[in-house]
Amino acid sequence: MTLLEVKDVTVRYGQLTALRKASIGLDEGETLFVTGPNGAGKSTLLKAIAGVVSPREGEIRLDGRRISGRAPEEIARMGFSMVPEGREVFGGLTIEENLRLGVGMRADKDQAERDLEQVYAVFPMLRERRDRHAGVLSGGQQQMLVIGRALMAGPRLMAIDEPSLGLAPKVIDDVYAILLRLRDKSGLTLLIVEQSATRAMLTGGRMILMRSGEVALAGDARELARGDTLRAAYFGYGDH
Repeated sequence: MTLLEVKDVTVRYGQLTALRKASIGLDEGETLFVTGPNGAGKSTLLKAIAGVVSPREGEIRLDGRRISGRAPEEIARMGFSMVPEGREVFGGLTIEENLRLGVGMRADKDQAERDLEQVYAVFPMLRERRDRHAGVLSGGQQQMLVIGRALMAGPRLMAIDEPSLGLAPKVIDDVYAILLRLRDKSGLTLLIVEQSATRAMLTGGRMILMRSGEVALAGDARELARGDTLRAAYFGYGDH
């Protein structure tokens, strides 16, 4: 079943067109990687879905309901949660206080305690340090914290912007293992932005490549890795 549909979406910042007629579809329980060079429109795509920016054209639907034009809080209550680039941990708050910030976006707050225990089960490190300030965590630990915070919103669809940014390869492997375990165990749908296509190829699944605000290529990640098709689309070879 299609959970997310982005159809012909255009986003402009003043005279700059950041997204141009972008269309993607994402089925429930699926993982979709979005890759491409800097300035390709990847983060703008996530912000449009989250309601942070409003499309000038096109529409976005979540579970069949139009969400383009709605407030971010309303979209979050409909089942969308985003882990932003740079993690945005509140260092002066404890780990548990950071996690509980995710509860404010959901309609069924009475389930928060149960979900907090589930987050601690997924991330035992967070339970052990629950009363410590989040600012003392390493980069990888902060990434796990913000994923846990996003889970506290009770999402059906989670978008993660550059989860590998600034992390060591072993930590990246751990983060992805957790994300895929959550997908397989709970049916969570994942939309993951990665500037490098390598992680998508290693993980497998579906991938789109964006360039200049457009979807330049789409297909199976490992299939796209074969030959020069992906490299040509990434750098724009053959456009002229």
